[in-house]
Amino acid sequence: MNQPIPALVAGDDFVLNRLLVEALHAEGGASAWRVRELELPWPHVPFGPVAEVNEASGSEEEMIEALAGARVCLTQMGPLTERVLAASPDLELFAVSRGGPVNADLAAATRHGVRVTYAPGRNAESTAEHTLALMLAAMRRVPEAHDSMRAGRWDSGLYAYQATGLEISGSTVGLVGGGAIGARVARALVALGAEVLIADPYADPATLPDGTRAVPLDELLAASHVVSLHARLTEETRGLIGAAELAAMPRGSVLVNCARGALLDYTALAEALAEGQLFAAGLDVYDDEPLAADHPLRRASNVVLTPHLAGASRAVARRAARLVAAEAGRWLRGEPPLNCANPAVLAAS
Repeated sequence: MNQPIPALVAGDDFVLNRLLVEALHAEGGASAWRVRELELPWPHVPFGPVAEVNEASGSEEEMIEALAGARVCLTQMGPLTERVLAASPDLELFAVSRGGPVNADLAAATRHGVRVTYAPGRNAESTAEHTLALMLAAMRRVPEAHDSMRAGRWDSGLYAYQATGLEISGSTVGLVGGGAIGARVARALVALGAEVLIADPYADPATLPDGTRAVPLDELLAASHVVSLHARLTEETRGLIGAAELAAMPRGSVLVNCARGALLDYTALAEALAEGQLFAAGLDVYDDEPLAADHPLRRASNVVLTPHLAGASRAVARRAARLVAAEAGRWLRGEPPLNCANPAVLAAS
């Protein structure tokens, strides 16, 4: 009779341990695994660098202790460093339930023969929906109306022509990036009656959603009443939208960013909002997080701000757990991983 596989689930208060355990038990049955649990403090304690990795939660010491004897680890934020790997000789699979395993030292994992997997697209639906929520809230001035009501007023002045909001229907909306999230946003916007332009030099125009049109970035900026960012952050896209690009947009337009803060110059954005070049903005990510308490965007009445939670939904947490557990199931059956961040380790093994 086969002995159960020692496995560690290192969840947190978003991707819960119970979700990871349930998903793992669905792969091979509960008897296939001997599960140890470690609960990490995120999001109540912000993630950050741990040794040489980024955006991690917890410490090397607690990971080393919890990983003793484990062959498989399912986590979202647990740090996988050279020190952790050196102290965990039995570890074979480190499955990260995020779109990118930034909390894992991939070079060190490859040297130690540990495959690192990740979960691309886990939050595509959630981020697309949050993008639309920010876009609509910014265009229809929902936060300003809400604040007025909470203050005990009935502000009929918001019905004045100059104070009224904008509609998606009939507007031209430009999406910078047409990947998994951008494509979902595009389909929703087309259904709402928008003309949708997509600037993405890496996308095959034939694969873009029906009703959309591929254009260069400069054409998109000049034509769009709303611009929403969905590009990956690379050295090529860092600072993609700055003062010149904001000035190229039609006066009174709207900008939304639920992608990466470093795509956008936030100082230039605040100036464009203050001087009326932009009607409004909807932001979930920032160039420096958390957003400083004295940042001018916090004082702007025409900005909708959320604290980097576009990818936060209960469905995302459940999906993330299933995706990493599925990688554990493939490992258990001797199958190759679906999403391996260090494929060189497969050739070596």
